[in-house]
Amino acid sequence: MSTDSASVRKMLGGILVFLGVCAAGTIGYLLAGWTVDDAVYMVIITIFGVGFEEVQPVTSVPLRVLTIMVIIIGYGAVIYTVGGFIQLVVDGELNQFLGARRMTREIDQLEGHTIVCGLGRMGRHLCRELRAEGRSFVVIDADDDVVTEAGERGLLALEGDASDEETLRLAGIERAAVVATVLPNDATNVFITLTAKAMNADLLIVARAENPRTEPKLVACGADRVVMPTTIGAAKMSQIILKPTAEELLDRLEHGGGVDTLDVTSFGLELDQIVIDADSPYAGHSLHELEVRGALGYLVVGLRHADGSTELHPSADTGLHVGDTLVLLGYEDDILEIEPRLRNHSG
Repeated sequence: MSTDSASVRKMLGGILVFLGVCAAGTIGYLLAGWTVDDAVYMVIITIFGVGFEEVQPVTSVPLRVLTIMVIIIGYGAVIYTVGGFIQLVVDGELNQFLGARRMTREIDQLEGHTIVCGLGRMGRHLCRELRAEGRSFVVIDADDDVVTEAGERGLLALEGDASDEETLRLAGIERAAVVATVLPNDATNVFITLTAKAMNADLLIVARAENPRTEPKLVACGADRVVMPTTIGAAKMSQIILKPTAEELLDRLEHGGGVDTLDVTSFGLELDQIVIDADSPYAGHSLHELEVRGALGYLVVGLRHADGSTELHPSADTGLHVGDTLVLLGYEDDILEIEPRLRNHSG
């Protein structure tokens, strides 16, 4: 629940007016020579109209005017405050508040999750993909209506500025594995990247860029990957124009009816990644020893070294080291066969 909501402001306003009337009335009676306890007691029984007699005679015109003002303004403040509370309950904002508390507890339990900054068209599509894969994630957006809608769809969503440290902390950035900043404003994405990397140096940061000149700035600020929708869209259109038949075939193989990635499972293939750990018999050896181009139907299409550098289509004499990540393309049965072989001698 936002503290800027009308019902909460109404309640706070009514409480402030009530306290102001109590203070002004008490001071007025004190100036008339009353004791503190008599003045406070008189204010309370006057506002709530309990019907007790005056603690002291109210005979002078100023005291009667003061008493009338305490009755009108004080009683009005009470009604205004109660009205705000009723509105809070009727509008369901109390339920939203309790829901926000539950959501905060759920976020606090997350570990290795993704933080999605921005719930525009690109952010919504990303959330659908993450949800379909069963990945845990938290959404941050500055639009209260967007956050409310996301909560109604069962997403963990926070309202706030994603470049603000406190907002990122509420999203569990210290425990997160990935931050995806997909806002349409390049400057904001740069600032979010800078802030997120400073708070958690181990994060994988994927950033959106509209201007090609922003890409080096994002990388310099700590972004591990930069995605430019304009460039991707232009490449897609060029394929349609230059290679329409091939593009039509690829469109039929795309999953989800609009995802610009090839669904290799249509060919019975799958992509997998395997980390070379200290127990692997191939640590310190070459790709050639894996016999990647032998009888088994898989291929090493990429290699990410422990230092963060990457190789596409690495050669057979490329060395493997602890912490390297192999990206394999192949048939499921062959992938299952190579995994234990990479991890230990018993495979």
